[in-house]
Amino acid sequence: MRGHRGPGAAVRLSRPTPRSARTRALLALPAIAAAALAGATLLTSCQADDRSPARAQVAAGPATGPVEQLGVRVLDVLPHDPKAYTQGLEMAGRTLYEGTGMAGESSIRRGTPGRLPTVRVDLPAPLFGEGVTVLGPTLWQLTWRDRIAIERDATTLAELRRLPYPAEGWGVCHQPGHGRLVTSDGSARLTFRDPRTLAPTGELLVTLRGRPVPRLNELECVGDRVYANVWPSDRIVRVDTGTGAVTAQIDASGLLSPEEQRPAEVLNGIAAIPGTDEFLLTGKWWPKMFRVTFVAR
Repeated sequence: MRGHRGPGAAVRLSRPTPRSARTRALLALPAIAAAALAGATLLTSCQADDRSPARAQVAAGPATGPVEQLGVRVLDVLPHDPKAYTQGLEMAGRTLYEGTGMAGESSIRRGTPGRLPTVRVDLPAPLFGEGVTVLGPTLWQLTWRDRIAIERDATTLAELRRLPYPAEGWGVCHQPGHGRLVTSDGSARLTFRDPRTLAPTGELLVTLRGRPVPRLNELECVGDRVYANVWPSDRIVRVDTGTGAVTAQIDASGLLSPEEQRPAEVLNGIAAIPGTDEFLLTGKWWPKMFRVTFVAR
């Protein structure tokens, strides 16, 4: 029987149909974008220009390599706010940070996984919140098309400053070992940024067996790897940020039952649990959050 299974089970189920304003707008992209998502071609906005140093780095990466095919094993099921349009998810120590979207409904939250947040700050309309990442005492919260990023106090979530962000904000995570942020904009490229100024310092084309992987969304940095949701799906790719090559594909479908999926949208939230090989996964308007490990299919 296809449907939700309890802790300890590997699950698979077709994904729900996306319905948000952003989903409807982006699903109206030309057919070439859908072909690129399947790995058949490259989006025009993602075409390489080999003249820049960052793109030269992309060209130097290997076109092929072993790609693990993974699924998820559910270890625990936690409650999640079904009104949270999750855009960013990150653990810092034992604290969970969650950024949510939709104009007039966006927020940033802090608390314990599975419990009501202890601190919440709402974004004023028309700001549309996106990815979040924590840098010790502060954090960054991106916005989608509002052309700003907000730096906040990581404890109180109070706004400290705003910086121009001349790109679409999608996902963001922090690679402290490299002293940089990694950001996505819905294309097949990841952009490296200075964690203080947000100035671009390089970029990387993400490829699967030599073909670009567009629509990279919410990000989670784990060492030299980045885990990225591929919007609008329940698929996660693990990316080597030294080469841009995808080293694993993770099928995270089937976490919600068909009844739970109907009012919900797609998976969008990956948070590594520090000191473990476990992750928290959730999605837009999901009533549940899942503690999982990634296992061979």
